[in-house]
Amino acid sequence: MAPAEVTYSQKLGPHPSYIQVAKPFVFEQKIQGRIIATGANPQREDTFRLQGVQWIDDTRRALQLPVRTFDTAVIYYHKFRLVHRDTEYASTDAAAAALFAACKIEDTLKKSREILCAAHNLKTSSPSEHLAPDDSVFDGPSKTIIGLERLMLEASGFDYRNRYPQKYLIKLGRRCQLDKDVVKLAYKMMLDLYRTFAPLKVTSSATSFTYLDLSCRLLSKQEDQLAAFDKTKWRVPRAHVMEGMLDLLELYTHFQKATKLGSQYTLERFIGIRIALNQEAEEPASPALRGVERGKGERTRERAGAEDAEDADYAG
Repeated sequence: MAPAEVTYSQKLGPHPSYIQVAKPFVFEQKIQGRIIATGANPQREDTFRLQGVQWIDDTRRALQLPVRTFDTAVIYYHKFRLVHRDTEYASTDAAAAALFAACKIEDTLKKSREILCAAHNLKTSSPSEHLAPDDSVFDGPSKTIIGLERLMLEASGFDYRNRYPQKYLIKLGRRCQLDKDVVKLAYKMMLDLYRTFAPLKVTSSATSFTYLDLSCRLLSKQEDQLAAFDKTKWRVPRAHVMEGMLDLLELYTHFQKATKLGSQYTLERFIGIRIALNQEAEEPASPALRGVERGKGERTRERAGAEDAEDADYAG
C-alpha cells in the first residue's frame, strides 16, 4: 500500500528555496512577537535573560576576557533565545555556548572545558574544591555546549558582524567635552544595557548617546551641553535614544538589584527621570516619540501584571 501523501503545510522546515538573510537589527515589535511565539512567560523570560547575561559577565571576568567578547556573547545569547524555547535548554548552557562562540569570533580563544571550569570554580568557596579543565566531570557539558554553538550561529543567521559601543562612547564623551565622571558612569551603564534587548534594536552611536544622556540626568549636570551637541553627523534619531533610555529605566525600576548601577540610586530617582522622558514623548512636537513611550508603557503593564576596555584610562 502506497504511503499517504503529505501536504507541504505538514512538512517540517522552510521551503527549499527560502534564503535567510542576516539581520543586524530587530524591531521591538518583532522581539515581542518572537517572545510570544516561543511561549515564554514574561516573568520567566526576564529571569532567564538576566541570569544568562550575569553568567556570561561573571565567567568572562574570571577568564579575563575583554569587554568586546562580552558584547558579542550577549548579542548571540539574545538572538538564540528569540528563536528557541526556554524549555529546550538550560539558561547556563546557552550562556556558555554564546561565550564559547564569541571567543572564537573575537579571536580570544577558550576551550569549552575552560569556560565550564571557570564557571564551576566561581561557585566554590574553597580553592581545594577547584577543578581543572581536563576533569571528567566536564565531558558531558562540553559536548552540550558544542552542540548548542551550532544552533547559536544558526539563530544569528551566521552573522559575524559585531558592534562595540565602547569606542563610540569614549569618542562622544571627548567630542561633547563631558566630565570624566559622566563618561565613567556611562561606561558602567553600558554593561547594564546589554541585559536588555536594546543592543539588538539600535546602532552603537544611538546606545552611546543613551548612556551619556542618562548619565547626565542621573548626575544632574551638563544636560544642556549634551543637548546642544550637533548629532546630525552621527545620524542618531532622538526616538532611538529615548527607546534605549526607557529600556534601561525599565530595567532599573523592576530589577534594580540585578544591575551594576541600580543599587547606587534610589528607585524614586529612576522613576522621576522616566516621568520626564514620558512627558517629552507626549509633546505634540515629537510625534515620532509617542509610539516609543506607548510601546514601553504597554510592556510595563504586561510585566506588572505578570509579576503582581579599550580607552579604559579615560573611562576610569
